[in-house]
Amino acid sequence: MTILGKKTKRALAFIVLMGFVSLFSDIVYEGARSISGPFLGLLGASATVVAFTAGLGEFIGYALRLVTGYLAGKTKRYWLFTFVGYFMNLFAVPALALAGNWQLAVLLLLSERFGKAIRKPSRDTMMSYAAKQVGTGFGFGLEEALDQVGAISGPVILSLVLSLKAGEEFAKYKLAFSVLFFPALIAIILLICGRIFFPEPGEFEEKSTPGGKITTNGFALYMVAISLIAAGFSDFPLISFHFAKNHILSSSTIPLFYSIAMAVDAVAALFFGKLFDKKGIMVLIISSALSALFAPLVFLTKNIFLISVGVSLWGIGMGAQESILKAVVANLVSREKRAFAYGIFNTVFGLFWFLGSLFMGILYEKSLLLLVIFSVVSELSSVFVLLGLRKH
Repeated sequence: MTILGKKTKRALAFIVLMGFVSLFSDIVYEGARSISGPFLGLLGASATVVAFTAGLGEFIGYALRLVTGYLAGKTKRYWLFTFVGYFMNLFAVPALALAGNWQLAVLLLLSERFGKAIRKPSRDTMMSYAAKQVGTGFGFGLEEALDQVGAISGPVILSLVLSLKAGEEFAKYKLAFSVLFFPALIAIILLICGRIFFPEPGEFEEKSTPGGKITTNGFALYMVAISLIAAGFSDFPLISFHFAKNHILSSSTIPLFYSIAMAVDAVAALFFGKLFDKKGIMVLIISSALSALFAPLVFLTKNIFLISVGVSLWGIGMGAQESILKAVVANLVSREKRAFAYGIFNTVFGLFWFLGSLFMGILYEKSLLLLVIFSVVSELSSVFVLLGLRKH
């Protein structure tokens, strides 16, 4: 067996292990995300508060990555940032069981996103080193597919808890959030194993690997495209809030529809990620065009079949965001600048996710049709920008 073969196998093992960390992590915070909208509504929050919280949480979770990405790139303490972030990221969620008002619940939800901001650039950078050995699209796609097994399981688990638990509604949610402590603990144990068996993930990629510069026109144009994608992509708490408020789906059924989206996300991430390694940016263009159609189906209809299609298209968009978007950065930027590049990428993405979410929350209380028009136009505009990026 050649040295390259051994390195590739170790890189694949690292990706799979980190995928299982993501699996149990996603049981925690994707499970919570599937019911956070109705939970905040139960505590007295309005649609604007729900959308603002979701958008601000994403903004915090992304914007602070510019700082943490820069610090991680300077210090090379990738594992340290990853551990600190995961501890905050994971254990803020079970603490929601203690929240007696929407203000405290919002604070905990924002703390969960803050933890993700700390860990994400370091984790993505370590993943990019390993992904270079197996193909960036496939590497990130495989990790995302495992990740989404947890994203599917979490909402299903909470759906069962909510449907089987007798008593008043708040007690059901309290038990649901408490259950999430156990997968959080398993994720931390697996992360410790990763640190023990793969102390230096940078070994997977040669130091002289080629890459673009952060200031190239291609990277700048890519930032425009991802800004449009983020702005027009509704977060699920607003979608679930809509389902609950209009009595379209029951509280125990909403997480199941989120699971459908996460299942599609898993398949799409792996399929489009592998295809990206062969066909390039055109794959992102196709997935973005498909996901642009989700908004009218989830916000303008009460037909369960059409809602299922809309949620599935939403899942395709999520799969592309979590695999291809990160793979493009790994291909554009050299390894020495990649942690900071991921910080820039995530900050821009998070800023426009926040602004878009807040704007859609305001539009929701004014006109669902205007919300849908904004979402579709923004997503389709990104397609035209990506077409321009192909020339670079």
